[in-house]
Amino acid sequence: MIYRYFVCWILSWAALLGAVNAAEKKPVPPKTQLIKMVYLAQEREAPAALSNLDPFIQNKGEPGADLAVSDNNTTGQFTQQRYELKKVIVPTGGDLLKAFEQLGDDIGLVVLNVPAEHINLLADSPTARNKLLFDAASRDDELRGSQCRRNVLHILPSRAMRADALAQYLLKKRWQKWFLVVGPTPADRLYADAVKRTAKRFGMKLMEEKTWTHDFDSHRTEQADIAQFTQVGDYDVLVVADEQGLFGDYLDYRTWLPRPVIGTQGLIATAWHRTHEQWGAVQLQNRFLETTGRWMEEEDYAAYLAVRAIGEASVRAKSSQVQAIKDYMLSNAFTLQGYKGVPLSFRAWDGQLRQPILLAAPRSLVGVAPIEGFLHPKTELDTLGYDQPETTCHY
Repeated sequence: MIYRYFVCWILSWAALLGAVNAAEKKPVPPKTQLIKMVYLAQEREAPAALSNLDPFIQNKGEPGADLAVSDNNTTGQFTQQRYELKKVIVPTGGDLLKAFEQLGDDIGLVVLNVPAEHINLLADSPTARNKLLFDAASRDDELRGSQCRRNVLHILPSRAMRADALAQYLLKKRWQKWFLVVGPTPADRLYADAVKRTAKRFGMKLMEEKTWTHDFDSHRTEQADIAQFTQVGDYDVLVVADEQGLFGDYLDYRTWLPRPVIGTQGLIATAWHRTHEQWGAVQLQNRFLETTGRWMEEEDYAAYLAVRAIGEASVRAKSSQVQAIKDYMLSNAFTLQGYKGVPLSFRAWDGQLRQPILLAAPRSLVGVAPIEGFLHPKTELDTLGYDQPETTCHY
């Protein structure tokens, strides 16, 4: 009897030791790394209805960020990383700085869709000291130049990049004589400044410059006043600076001379356009359309790229830390798929995302800049906008 109990005791201990050893040998699943992000936007006032063809879209940008989070988490299933996006939408006239300061210290990656004049206000806040901000809405050259900030990366092409893209195409066509029409807003004047810089850079001739100051019924404008207003000397193209869309759409086919319209209307330079279908873009267009019921706009594309850049950098750097992600983003190793035929990357000297720019008419894609033949010692993408020797950004 004692022998039987002794044998049972030995077997029990052997089974227990075997279970312990098996547990020790079983691989422990790796801990999922959490990457937290914030999408911070401010609602805009609906502008005056100039056309029923383009309805006002209040949430431009937000659906693009949502789609990118989904893509990041698809990859994260294989890299043991999970991405969370918190959305903070500040009402028109609300305190944007207060909302930013309430984000807390545990979220260091912030995608901004806010007016350009608020970006540095947020970037200079003590709350932003350990954060990396992604400007997904502005075009201002100054924010990439003398007013640049070390903790801000810019996604959309600047005005200088857009003007250079158009100039490359016009130079190839040998349309070198320009007539510049400038709208009444500060943004219009900033775009006009970018056009003048580009004209000087590429040897274009600014034959005439006029400021649009008319304020009258559009039907009368269509019939007579545009023809009279554009009755100047000879030129190849009319370059319009009208970022609000107050009058630029009325210029086509109504000028005194039969000339193409380019700039903010007519042939435009843009980061994204509904007619773009090359390099896998049609899949992104369709996915966005199925999700939202509308076409992807520039702000949607910019927010998408910002969140995807975070995903790509965190995967490659194998980190959720802001500094590690930023260091990788600004390194030569970082590349981002942008559905434009070549990898996108950030300029280390001013935080601008370098990228091809689409040249689009309302219903067709006319070309993609950089135009073939414009060379650069490092990358042809740096023929658009301010190159490193030209920058006024000094961190």
